[in-house]
Amino acid sequence: SVNEVVVFFYNPNIHPRKEYEIRKEENKEYCKRIGVEFVDVDYDVENWYERMKGLEYDPERGKRCTECFDMRMERTALYAHEYGFQAIATTNSTSRWKDERQVDESGFRAADKYDGIKYWRYEWQSDEMTLRKYQISANERFYKQEYCGCSYSLRDSNEWRRANGIPKIQIGGEEAGLGDRYFSNALVDALEESQDVVDEFFSQAEEIAKAGKDIKERKKLLKVYEHRRKNEAVDGSASGLNNW
Repeated sequence: SVNEVVVFFYNPNIHPRKEYEIRKEENKEYCKRIGVEFVDVDYDVENWYERMKGLEYDPERGKRCTECFDMRMERTALYAHEYGFQAIATTNSTSRWKDERQVDESGFRAADKYDGIKYWRYEWQSDEMTLRKYQISANERFYKQEYCGCSYSLRDSNEWRRANGIPKIQIGGEEAGLGDRYFSNALVDALEESQDVVDEFFSQAEEIAKAGKDIKERKKLLKVYEHRRKNEAVDGSASGLNNW
């Protein structure tokens, strides 16, 4: 039997709108090339910010991310229910920058709301699947995302970069803030998502998030990491930070 696959693009978290449109259009074009239906859902940004109230200074992988995953997976499951699909899945679970369990739990919760719908869990973050992901990305010369997507991720990523002497994130254009603008080498790109790189970023991000809205305390914590990557940033070897 043939399984019908649809790409359901519901990402009201992505900020600014320019970055949202870049990511959406790339998805649409790829779906055209491979003959997969693309469902373009509203840029529901006001409801997203309403749902994230009080979580503005949560760390990556914290409660805000759970709420964000829940909101998008709930909408996906509703569409699946309304149009007779039997399973849902998400590309969020393929990235080592995401907590696989956190993503999967959102998927299971959303699917459980409807009879006949399952959340498809798979070991997407294995070395084999990570390399396969980057082979496709390199072949297609996909745009490299330099941060997760939301305005809070953009803020925190740029704060972290500034403390480490790394250029700020660039939205669109042919030049990335760091490294290449497009995927081009599967092996190199896969190494940028090594577990060591990911773990280092999140250990620092969690410490900074503890300061919350206290600007002085955030600056003090960021100072700890100042100069750590300045030499690497100059010679271009500060890898893994534009590869979400």
